[in-house]
Parts: sequence; C-alpha cells; structure tokens
Amino acid sequence: MRSSNPVFSRRGFSRDNGYAGFNAAPQAGYAQGNPYAQGNPYAQGGNPYAQNPYAQQDQQYGAPPQAPVTTGRMTMDDVVMRSAMTLGTVAVGAVLAWALLPVSATSYGLAIGSALVAMVLALVQSFKRTASPALILGYAAFEGVFLGVISEMYNSRWSGAPFQAVLGTMAVTAATLLVYKAGWIRVTARYARIGMAIAIAFVLVMAVNLLLVAFGVAGDGGLRSFGPLGAVVGIIAILIGAFFLTLDFKQIEDGIAYGAPREEAWLAAFGLTMTLVWIYVEMLRLVAIFSNND
Repeated sequence: MRSSNPVFSRRGFSRDNGYAGFNAAPQAGYAQGNPYAQGNPYAQGGNPYAQNPYAQQDQQYGAPPQAPVTTGRMTMDDVVMRSAMTLGTVAVGAVLAWALLPVSATSYGLAIGSALVAMVLALVQSFKRTASPALILGYAAFEGVFLGVISEMYNSRWSGAPFQAVLGTMAVTAATLLVYKAGWIRVTARYARIGMAIAIAFVLVMAVNLLLVAFGVAGDGGLRSFGPLGAVVGIIAILIGAFFLTLDFKQIEDGIAYGAPREEAWLAAFGLTMTLVWIYVEMLRLVAIFSNND
C-alpha cells in the first residue's frame, strides 16, 4: 500500500519478501502460503528459514516455528538497537533544530522542507526491497529537524506542550504493547484489512479537508481546528497510530519467529519510528487543543 504519508508505507515484513505480510501472496519458501490464513498466524505457514530437525516437530505440537540457532538472523536485541539508533537520530535532530533555529517564518519554511525531504526518503525506502540504513537514518534526521521546529513553535505558545506530548506518546505506546502482549488484540488478516481501510479513509478525508482549507472553503482549519471537532479528529488519529503499532509489534514478532535476516531489523525500526512520529505530532496537537480550552 502506498500513501503520501510515510506512516502508511508498511514495507516491514510484507510485500515481496514473504516473511509475514498481511496481503503477501504465497512465496516459494512458505510451506502453505500466507501465515495469517484463517486468522492464525501459524495455522499453515512453514518457517522458510528453519533448517533444524526440530522445526517440523514444533509445528506438529502447535508451537510457533522457531528460527534456527545461527548467526545472521534478526533478534529482539537487533530491533531494539536499530530502533534506538533511529529514534536517537530523530531526537538529536529535534534538539539541534530547537536550539539553533529560533521561532520565525524562516524556521517554519525549513520545517516544511525537512518534512518533505523526510517523506521522499521514506517513500524511496518503502519502494526498496531491502533495508537501507543510510535512507532510514537520513529520514530520521530530517524528521527530527521538522519535529524540533514545530515543537519549539508549540512550546512558545503552549508552554510544556512538547513534554506532555512525549509523555502521551510513551503512554499510548506502553498501553498498546500491554494490550497486545496480553492477547486482548489479535492481529489477523481481517483486523489488518479493517484497520487499513479506516486509515485510508482517514487520510483521504484529511486530504480533502486540507484542500478545502487551502481554497478558503473551510475556515479555521476545518476538521483540524483547535476546537472540540479537532480534538475528536486528533483522538481518532492517535487510535490509528495505535493500530499501526500493533502491526509493527506483530511484524517484529513474526520476523523473529520466522528467522528473518538481521538487516530486516532496520525495517522494523523504520516502521516503529514513523508510527511514533505520527502519534507524537497528533498528541502535540491534542495537548494544544486541550490547553486552549483551559
């Protein structure tokens, strides 16, 4: 799936690489095709990387297929390390932009330019079949500049808003992870299709709203105003971000279980970073809206 918003370019372990895609066609390495068949991620799929004699025995007893005990396979440590590098690059870019670029029209222009460059880099990475650390870190750096400038702008008007947005982002992430690990949400093909349909509809509505605002048809931001309607839209956007987090968690879990190559950890970090940036920006707007109503 493609979108001008990089959050919706989910290359992770789907599309063309046959690890654990929601809509991936059966690959040569998969024993019976899509591992999400019938809502069970391990109902029919075989482990395309399993070379150990226990792989078939694991599936016989209903256990998730395990990655072979060899080097070169993605682990949770790999995902954590790459995610820390990517998010750290975003944080460094944001801090430098905040410190070096005063609030002004010029800074705002630089923020928009950085966001566009970040979007282009994200789309290029999304179309690549393999992970490119340079593209991912470049995306993170430009995204950091964008976040630093807009965070400073929000802070100049609503003091403390960025800090509250960071706390809110952390709370949403922790809550989503807790719900996912507790099994209250099962990431199935049907769940993914419904969620993606809602996300696409949301993006299309926001695009139409942006055009109406640009041509003066809808005043005060339209659906993205700083009033009650804008708050409702912001909450919906954050829920969509939480939905993408569940997809990220599932892709990471399946990538490790199926023994995805270690370089795929960069794609996991890429997806997580885009989702967290989405949630932070929406949380920043939501904090500002509630601050206006105080």
